[in-house]
Amino acid sequence: MTEPATQTVEVLVGRVGRAHGVRGDVFVDVRTDEPERRFAADTAFDTSRGPLTVAVSRWHGRHLLVTFTELDDRSAAEAMRGVELRIEVPIDESPEDPEEFYDHQLLGLLAETQRGEPIGEVTEVLHLPAQDLLLVRHQDRDILVPFVAELVPVVEMAARRLVIADRPGLLDEHPGDSPGGG
Repeated sequence: MTEPATQTVEVLVGRVGRAHGVRGDVFVDVRTDEPERRFAADTAFDTSRGPLTVAVSRWHGRHLLVTFTELDDRSAAEAMRGVELRIEVPIDESPEDPEEFYDHQLLGLLAETQRGEPIGEVTEVLHLPAQDLLLVRHQDRDILVPFVAELVPVVEMAARRLVIADRPGLLDEHPGDSPGGG
């Protein structure tokens, strides 16, 4: 008897950045809290421009520098710039750090105020250079909430909810409508 197939989900772990040197090394814009795990030697990515296999990765200052076996010169490396690096993980897998979450885990969570009042539902996670944002659908509009502990102090996966701190301008329909706001 065969085991049932494990459901998986695709997770973005990085994006190929600029080339470094002449041998095909590239900087990677890391989108995971587990770079040592996700960019270990022999990790293979099936990208939109063909396969990429990690030969070696190392930190160069604050940036991850990766050598892929398929990229043997600067031209090949530059041609891959901007390519997303995604992996398949079991749908029930979670990052090792309990304070970290995969995007698919956050989608559909009910957002509430600290008083327990419903705000809406998380519909998207945006990864911007400065920080990640949660897109929360609130009535007939979307609210962008920086995904930082000060503004999202509670995430309860089992309860399928998160708490958003009500800060002036964050949840107001019109930021100038708050008392004393001019």
